[in-house]
Amino acid sequence: MAQPERLAAIDIGTVTARLFVADVSDDTVTEVLRRQTITHLGEGWTASGELSVQAIDRVARTVGGFAAEARSLGASRVVAYATSAARDAVNGDEFLSACEREGLRPHIITGDREAALSFAGATYELGGENVLVTDVGGGSTELVLGDVAVDDEGVRTASVSFARSIDVGSRRLTELFLRADPPGRAEVAEASSWVAEQLRGYFGHLRARPSLMVSVAGTATSLAAIDLALDPYDPQRVHGYVLYGGRLAEIREELAGMTLAQRRDLPGLEPGRAGVIVGGAIVLETVMAMAGVDSTLVSEHDILYGIVLDLHRGGRTASA
Repeated sequence: MAQPERLAAIDIGTVTARLFVADVSDDTVTEVLRRQTITHLGEGWTASGELSVQAIDRVARTVGGFAAEARSLGASRVVAYATSAARDAVNGDEFLSACEREGLRPHIITGDREAALSFAGATYELGGENVLVTDVGGGSTELVLGDVAVDDEGVRTASVSFARSIDVGSRRLTELFLRADPPGRAEVAEASSWVAEQLRGYFGHLRARPSLMVSVAGTATSLAAIDLALDPYDPQRVHGYVLYGGRLAEIREELAGMTLAQRRDLPGLEPGRAGVIVGGAIVLETVMAMAGVDSTLVSEHDILYGIVLDLHRGGRTASA
């Protein structure tokens, strides 16, 4: 059996930048290091269409530090993928050049590619048919429906049947609708209606209710941690946690009734995410309602797992 390969993935989202270093074989991912920094790359971008100089600078320095740390740990290949904010911003190339000066030039990936990688990561160690993977980001939400077949040797083969990246995310929603502190009921209602309208096309194409919904990334893991009142955050308790729709609605209402300062002190919620968590909760709650499911499995296995698996298996994106 071939020796595992040590690989590193950097995910540059609208709200958070994350580093993942793992030893990877054909069907096994062994985590070496996971680190994240809330950098708010998309701060103000919804209104201006541009990434600010300040955001570009802080994220580029974070990416450079992540890349150096990954190499110091012996990663043979390091890739950085940028998603919604960098994808949509008119000055995305400026951001890429700034990161390159710090030591690593990211790749801006399409929404469909992001969705496929999220599905591959989320279904690592899972099996089943008609599985819906949901990744609520800051600028977009990835919805991926597919099947995961498991053979007699435990090897998984994922096939995606319907994937979309939709421009609905926690920061985008916050900047468009949730301006008061705390947001008013009318703002929340307007935001919820807008999200449902944006998602209607996707769910209108589904022929059957998903057998399982899996939710990944910071919105879902934060909401699970809030429900568990985790202080400090414990990924082992969050991974595999079942978040029920009724409880999610209660949490969203509680969060919307708090001021930003109060949310920053809430056990389970990283202070830097306090400004966008209401928007994220609205998106996740709407997805669950439109999917017709009463719960979602929260997973720490996300796009980062998908990236390193894809890279190991000969993914098409070059590495540094």
